[in-house]
Amino acid sequence: MMLIIEVMAVISGAIFGVLMARRKGLDFVGVCTVAFITSFGGGTVRDVLLDRHPLFWIQYSWYPVIVFFVAAVVSLIPKIPSNVEKWLAIPDALGLGLFSVVGTEIALELKVAPFVAVLFGVITGTFGGVIGEIVCNEVPTLFRPRTPLYATCAFLGGWLLIVTKLAGISDSIGFPGAAAFVVVLRLLALRYRIGLRAVEHQING
Repeated sequence: MMLIIEVMAVISGAIFGVLMARRKGLDFVGVCTVAFITSFGGGTVRDVLLDRHPLFWIQYSWYPVIVFFVAAVVSLIPKIPSNVEKWLAIPDALGLGLFSVVGTEIALELKVAPFVAVLFGVITGTFGGVIGEIVCNEVPTLFRPRTPLYATCAFLGGWLLIVTKLAGISDSIGFPGAAAFVVVLRLLALRYRIGLRAVEHQING
């Protein structure tokens, strides 16, 4: 089940990266580069920090092939609609949900404490997009002020996965359920502009 979830996450990350690169008018090399970054960035950071080798996309060497194929196919589309911005939210939310669940599960399998495992889920779900947006010369969504819930969605989804495990719910239900929760929460946050309050800094004279 986790392998299926991870493959879906890689595909979602690739689509998000390709659309973002196309919006920036990059050539095919640029499109592929951004697609690889958004698909593998978060998982690579996770694997390095956990000293997990080989890296997940090297262990499953057909992952890069999938990303390259997605980049090639989407690049054949002659014109990306001008309103592509709103469509970016869908693969971004899917990647966030799927990767965060995978990241949390991998950390748990390595006997990492639950709270830290959830943080690894957040890293896996968000850092690919962060690096990709930096490469595309954008302020990462994760760091934008007053942005709709993003990392919080992955954080809550990781805890939901842990709860399903403690409740004895099978992985075939727990994995997709936690991932779907993250996706829905992220899309609702975007739709209704749900976010965390800014931490205001006040200096008392």
